[in-house]
Amino acid sequence: MSHCNNIPIKIDSLKARLACLDGRGEDVLLSLDEIVEICGITHEIQFLSRVNTSICWQQSQLLWLNNGDANSKLFHTVLSSRRRLNSIVSFVEEVHIVEGVQPIFIVVFTHFSNHFKARSVGRPGVRNMPFKTLYMQNGGSLVKPFTV
Repeated sequence: MSHCNNIPIKIDSLKARLACLDGRGEDVLLSLDEIVEICGITHEIQFLSRVNTSICWQQSQLLWLNNGDANSKLFHTVLSSRRRLNSIVSFVEEVHIVEGVQPIFIVVFTHFSNHFKARSVGRPGVRNMPFKTLYMQNGGSLVKPFTV
């Protein structure tokens, strides 16, 4: 488990080496070995970042499994926080403030029902536009089979 703690340190040292090579590349032309090293470092940083993200997610899930879902103080704190973040207490519509469950419901419902309502939009027609006419003697070659 101690090697997991070293991943951010490894990422930082790789970023420092990459910055050094980038700085050198601005001054002189890099050798083929240095360009290959840059590609390898970039790949290694991306790999270690994915591993570090996975480890952090697994640790958070482990913490939640150990402490979160056991009707504990942590569980109720997280639940209360989510409930607070997901609730709408007041709503500003144009210039006035709307408060209360039913008035907010009506404002939101009206907004979205108006937003997604089918509308008839006047579109320009093509009836009076002058088009070139393709006559049968000219258009007959459009249906001929392909030839070499």
